[in-house]
Amino acid sequence: MKELLNLSRDTIVKYLKGEEIEVSEEVKKKYSKKQACFVTFTKKEVLRGCIGSLYARQELWKDVVENSINAGFKDIRFPPLRQEELNKIKIEISILTVPKKLEFRNPDELLKKINSNQGVILQNGMKSATFLPQVWGQIPDKQDFLEHLSLKAGLEEAAWKTADIWVYEVEKISE
Repeated sequence: MKELLNLSRDTIVKYLKGEEIEVSEEVKKKYSKKQACFVTFTKKEVLRGCIGSLYARQELWKDVVENSINAGFKDIRFPPLRQEELNKIKIEISILTVPKKLEFRNPDELLKKINSNQGVILQNGMKSATFLPQVWGQIPDKQDFLEHLSLKAGLEEAAWKTADIWVYEVEKISE
């Protein structure tokens, strides 16, 4: 898995220099399965960019390249990465399982079904948002977690009670 971290770092370095991103045949072959991932950059333990895919639509190595560029240079919450930041950036890649829809009859049942090992996707109409499982470390209370996720989706705080909810797990690798 270390190759994926190297691929992500190499991608942002080459992208910043305007050079072509080259991926070895070995990496292409090893990570050819279609999988979804998120790439997260932190600087001094503070989020510096995070973009990903919720559903597998391309080979994992391609998803890592695409999401590395997007997290580093196209995350609208942050300015694009600069050359002088590259040595200060830590990379984390989260490889997602296929999301599963949770069925629940009421908010209490939903609170019993979710747990801190899962990423959560909330969808209500055309609005949706996700939190990776790592976010549980910052928002450990289940109701608070779902309220923050509702707000992230641009919805009312209580929208989670009637929204569609999916869960997934991640395999996390980091520098």
